[in-house]
Amino acid sequence: MSSAPPAEAPARSASAMKADQPAAYSLPDVVCFAHLHWDFVWQRPQHLMSRFAQQGRVFYVEDAFYHNDNHVAPHLEIKERQQGLKVVVAHLPDCLRHSAPAADMVQQALLQQYFQEQRITNYLFWYYTPMALGKSGGFAPALTVYDCMDELANFKFAPPELREREQELFRKADLVFTGGHTLYEAKRQQHADAHPFPSSIDKAHFGQARHALSEPADQAGIAHPRIGFFGVVDERLDIELLGQLATAHPEWEFVIIGPVVKIDPATLPDSANIHYLGGKDYQELPTYLAGWDVATLLFADNESTKFISPTKTPEYLAAGRPVVSTPIRDVVRPYGELNLVQIAATADEFGQAIETALTQTQDADWRQRTDEYLATISWDQTWQQMVDLMQARISAQ
Repeated sequence: MSSAPPAEAPARSASAMKADQPAAYSLPDVVCFAHLHWDFVWQRPQHLMSRFAQQGRVFYVEDAFYHNDNHVAPHLEIKERQQGLKVVVAHLPDCLRHSAPAADMVQQALLQQYFQEQRITNYLFWYYTPMALGKSGGFAPALTVYDCMDELANFKFAPPELREREQELFRKADLVFTGGHTLYEAKRQQHADAHPFPSSIDKAHFGQARHALSEPADQAGIAHPRIGFFGVVDERLDIELLGQLATAHPEWEFVIIGPVVKIDPATLPDSANIHYLGGKDYQELPTYLAGWDVATLLFADNESTKFISPTKTPEYLAAGRPVVSTPIRDVVRPYGELNLVQIAATADEFGQAIETALTQTQDADWRQRTDEYLATISWDQTWQQMVDLMQARISAQ
């Protein structure tokens, strides 16, 4: 769940290598515009871009950093990450903070100069945020992809113009990918070439939690049963539900892993049996999961969760943890319908579901069915399917 990636990004899985062999990789340089910092939380952009970086050049363009100083000369900071991926960050003076058109023009000029210096002449644009359209004008990408991983307009502090920018991006995009089926159903009417790509899984990484691992020091002293959650702690977390569960079940210990973002930490329930351990490195997550008895998706029912497809669902299952979730649509379908994850809407139902889940690790049938489903998905397969669509689109031009 945190900034650092696995020590080495995995090679493509055997399942991704079809018997007839996919076409050789032949895409241009990938220029990705993202609202998420590369070094914050390891999730969908990092999983996909690290795989592109194994095949060619990738430039990951983050939101600008504004200095509290008007004398800072606009410039780009370049940070190299795994497989040579370049993280590109514009540094701007404070006077541009509240002048979006001017800031966009400055960033556009900085990027054009950088493209010349790096000889980036054959490239595709990959967007995670429509707000990047302002700084990416004046370029001629060979392909434009919008990987719509969330309904960002529903998130707290979303820019008011985001919906309008998204419509502009739909007009520019050659391909639209969505982060789940519910989001696909909402977006497919807006683009003729949209494709659903739900959250996937690095099974080998999270599968480590099925074996005996050294207990992290900050979790070792917490009693069992342990009920865990990892993810960004923001407006999507149902803090009222968490508080109700902790009060109703003092015999359980709740372990919450993740950075607190966009909400006041003082609003979090502070029962003695709730343990906030903060953000953790992606590589550490299996060591925490191995010590949990039940994993949860404690998501609230609000606008910010209407279209989410939580990556942690298959990650929890790959770790061998029984899972209880609130009725998030992309968890109900397929995980709830396949009876792989228990779905509970109220605090009472959630508590009862956890009681059942505490014995689920002894259920051989559940384990077998879970593993059979997980065998059908992987980030390698998702990446390869995206590449096939992109190569076909470029070849058709």
